[in-house]
Parts: sequence; structure tokens; C-alpha cells
Amino acid sequence: MAGPDTAPFLSQADDTDDGPVPGTPGLPGIMGNPKSEDREIPDREGLQRITGLSASRSALIVAVLCYINLLNYMDRFTVAGVLPDIEQFFNIGDSSSGLIQTVFISSYMVLAPVFGYLGDRYNRKYLMCGGIAFWSLVTLGSSFIPKERFWLLLLTRGLVGVGEASYSTIAPTLIADLFVADQRSRMLSVFYFAIPVGSGLGYIAGSKVKDVAGDWHWALRVTPGLGVVAVLLLFLVVREPPRGAVERHSDSPPLTPTSWWADLRALARNLIFGLITCLTGVLGVGLGVEISRRLRRSNPRADPLVCAAGLLGSAPFLFLALACARGSIVATYFFIFVGETLLSMNWAIVADILLYVVIPTRRSTAEAFQIVLSHLLGDAGSPYLIGLISDRLRRGWPPSFLSEFRALQFSLMLCAFVGALGGAAFLGTAIVIEGDRRRAQLHVQGLLREAGPADDRIVVPQRGRSTRVPVSSVLI
Repeated sequence: MAGPDTAPFLSQADDTDDGPVPGTPGLPGIMGNPKSEDREIPDREGLQRITGLSASRSALIVAVLCYINLLNYMDRFTVAGVLPDIEQFFNIGDSSSGLIQTVFISSYMVLAPVFGYLGDRYNRKYLMCGGIAFWSLVTLGSSFIPKERFWLLLLTRGLVGVGEASYSTIAPTLIADLFVADQRSRMLSVFYFAIPVGSGLGYIAGSKVKDVAGDWHWALRVTPGLGVVAVLLLFLVVREPPRGAVERHSDSPPLTPTSWWADLRALARNLIFGLITCLTGVLGVGLGVEISRRLRRSNPRADPLVCAAGLLGSAPFLFLALACARGSIVATYFFIFVGETLLSMNWAIVADILLYVVIPTRRSTAEAFQIVLSHLLGDAGSPYLIGLISDRLRRGWPPSFLSEFRALQFSLMLCAFVGALGGAAFLGTAIVIEGDRRRAQLHVQGLLREAGPADDRIVVPQRGRSTRVPVSSVLI
């Protein structure tokens, strides 16, 4: 039988050992362990027989994929860390600098389905190697663009989307073919934990490398070097597992790809929740901004109060959506629609709050820490936590599809409770936001200097001359 090195480039053949043998220990099948009423999950030995990879090798592959995911988001946010310098170098305004991210996201968005198609049919390892090598080369080239060629910078950022789309759409599917059940959830949580960390490191690395080198161009030359390391690790460490093998029984035939139109028709049946999320996101963001804008005229604390109202209002609807999930799918979608609309009201407002309570020279760092903390306390660990609670609940119940459904239903109700806690946090923010905003304004105007607790004073005009008075006396 042909070994891994004989598989043609970009072929669908997987470069691992032979597939599982029916009836092997730890695997469901006619000759193996008897099937229970519940779906049987392969043990460690079973996973190794299916994938042809040891547990340590699978964990190492995930570590490599996490490193590359970290690198992807570092590169994405490095530009944001040196954006003022880019504006000055190319002599552009805010609208033109905003195009840098718009072009990248547009390219990334358009090309993601292309690489999704390729990733379902061809060798994923080589697709990622080619995409990351291309992305690294283009990013390095963008650091040598002359100031008269801003359009060329836009072009290169668009081409960077090619590399990132080739990786982001494919890497999670490799993890899905290496692990199942709670092991998969745990590995995916580690993989996506790289998003907030990489985003924050991108901001910090961009600004710090610029400070050390004295030139913002060097900030764009860090990630390409790390990208070369990523390509080598992909080529030497990663071995592609058989598609879907860990999720099918050993005696079933291997999965074969269908036509793209057949894929789209099948996916369309599962897209109702996605469409609701898209629509409610647009409605919620617009509604939150408009309500806040109108309330600011009469209440300077309108921003955090609107965020609090959105989160507190969404909590009962999200709870009801879960409670009705088994009885009425129509009611579930209705409650999801209302809950997600209210939940989306705070997105733009939170970004605005962050910008006006922080002085301009610290906003990039503040954005970095906001990204890190929001993901750290949110989507980085929550999938694993929800899955862990679900698994604990199922231990005391007889195995069945209903028990799986109930366990996941009850564990997801935690989200509604956390949303209510978030609303309470915004109510606390409303108490202090006026003082924070005023201090940032005074600092920008040069009326407030850095001081310790014993010297928290500002300069104000008094009876024709400047006088230092405590901040509290001005704010009160």
C-alpha cells in the first residue's frame, strides 16, 4: 500500500496510516464491543486506530494549529497597532485608513467559501501550507511599499485575506477529524483561545516593534518570519487524518464529497439560525445606537444604561428560547430573534465607551485588553464550560438522545444568567462613567496630569490666575 509520501499533491488521499479494522477494541462494530442504546465514543486506543495517529501526535498537531491561529490574529491586528503611523506615512485620512481593514475583510469573506470548497475535496495540509506561505510573502512585501503607492498597500491587504481564508476555514476541520465529544470541545476551546491572545499581541507587538526599531515598517516584518516557521511546522508535524472517520462506525463505507450545489442545498436547511443572527445583529446594533443617541440629550449616562437594558432584557428571552426548544421550534426562533436583537444593542456602544473614557495615546492598548478580556471571559472558555456541565449532568441519567438534549439545554441556560450579570455590570458602569469621561477630556486638554492619590489635582482658572484644585471638587 502506498505510504504517505506517495499521495499526490493536493489529492484527497490522507497521509496517515491505514484506516480502522472492523471489530477492534474500543470501536463500535459488528465484531467489536456491542453497541449500546447511546452512541459509543471511541476510547484513546480506538481513536489511534481510526486516525493512525497517537494521542501525543494529535495533541502536537493541535498545538501547531493553535500557534498558526495565534499568528493569524497577530498579523490582523498589527496594522491597527501602527495605524496612526501608516496614516502619517501615506498622508491619508480616517476614511482611507478604514479601507485597509475593509479590503482585508472583504477579501477574506469572499474567498472563505472558495477554500471551504477546496478544503472539503483536497489535501488540507498542503492548502494551508500554500496559503500561509503566500500570506507571509505578501505581508513582507507590504512593508516596502513607497508612500506614493497607498493603493498597493490596499491590494496587499486584500491578498493577505487569501492566506487567512485558506487557514481559518480548514484548520477546525482537522481538529474535528482528530477528536470527538468532550475531547473535541476541549481542543477547539484551546484553538479559539488563540483569537483574543493573538489579537492583543498584535496590537502590542505592532506598537512596541515600531518603538524599538523607530520605524513602523518593521512591525509588518515580524509575522512573516514567524509564518515561515509555521509552514515548516505544518509540513513536518501535521498529518491529515481521514475525513469523518472518528464519527462513523468502522464497518461503514468512507465518506465521499458530493457536488458543491448539493452541499449548498443541504447547508441551506441549517442556516435559519445563522440568518436570524445576521438580521438581529443589524437590527440590534442600529437600534442600540439610535436609542443611545436620543437619550444622551437628557441623560449623560445613556450609553451604559442602554447596554444594561439590552443585556437584562435579552436574558429572559434567551431562557425562554431554550425552555421551548423541545415543544415549539417557532416559539424558539421567535424568542431567539428578540433575545439576540436586545443582546446586539451594546456592540457599537461598548466600542464608543472605550474610546471616550481612554486618552488617544492609550486607545490601542485599551482595545487590545478589551479584546483579550472579552474573549477570555466569553467565547474562549465558554464552549468547554458548557460541554463540561452537560457531561456532568448526563452522568446521572440513563443514556439516550433525550438525556443528551436535556443536559445541553440546561447547561446553555447558564448563558442567560451570565447575560443578566453583564447587565448588572453595566449598571455599575453608569455610576462612574461621567467621572471617567471627564478625566479623559481634561487629560486631552492638558488640564490633568499623571498624579498619585496624594496629588490628584488639576489646573483651573480662578480670579484671573491658574490654581491647582482637587479633581473631585471639579467633578462634583
